[in-house]
Amino acid sequence: MEKETVRIENFSDAVFAIAITLLVLDLHAPEITAVKNGAELLAFLKGEWTTYLAFTLSFFSIFIMWVNHHKIFKQIYSRNTAIMFANGLILFLVTTVSYPTALLARFFNGEAASIAVAVYTGIFVLINISYNLLWCIASRNKKLLRPGITDSAIRKIRNNYLYGLPTYIIAFGISFRFPVIALAISMLLLVFWAISSGKIKLPQE
Repeated sequence: MEKETVRIENFSDAVFAIAITLLVLDLHAPEITAVKNGAELLAFLKGEWTTYLAFTLSFFSIFIMWVNHHKIFKQIYSRNTAIMFANGLILFLVTTVSYPTALLARFFNGEAASIAVAVYTGIFVLINISYNLLWCIASRNKKLLRPGITDSAIRKIRNNYLYGLPTYIIAFGISFRFPVIALAISMLLLVFWAISSGKIKLPQE
């Protein structure tokens, strides 16, 4: 049986690559006229810590999303219109990550931190929902999946993505009052996805 999702995967890889590259555009060096010595340069770099934090979080978030996208499409063998649109929703949301990243970089260390974190965590709630949607659509018809995949493997993937959703929602909910804690939860979720994506062993992987 020929794999029908190669074009989808190639296009998706390109979108992920562009999205992760866009993040670097928010890293700025100071104007040479604004820095007279090493001490001033060091002070500038220290003042940019929120930018480095936001960049690092978003870079690894998109990277882990790409890893999980790759693992899903190792199991999706055929495609239909619903799968293509669900995948398109994932790509749409991934390309928007650079905007809440910029908000987080500029406002996390100020009075607008709660809103910046809420927007940031909110986008990942939507991304998680889109991953759940993609797998739900694909797994409804076993003929769309890799030949030989078991029902237990299908449930394992489904549960893996469902576990993260309530945590993302909690992070979003508390971000309006406790933005630092909400962002810490987002960091822990990165660790969770990194570990869980490595633990899932599926047929012919």
